Amino acid sequence: MRQLLRFGSQAAHGDRGAAMVEYGLLLMLIAIVVVPALILFGPAIAQLYTDVVGSF
Repeated sequence: MRQLLRFGSQAAHGDRGAAMVEYGLLLMLIAIVVVPALILFGPAIAQLYTDVVGSF
């Protein structure tokens, strides 16, 4: 029982959980920016690659 209480106390006061949440939020923010950019610029980038490969 003491081990369980000690584990709960360490988890409540530890920074690992907070850091994981921060990394998750950062990843979500990056995805919110990258996904629309790929949708918007994807066809233009694909055409650019097609033009470059076709020039050889």
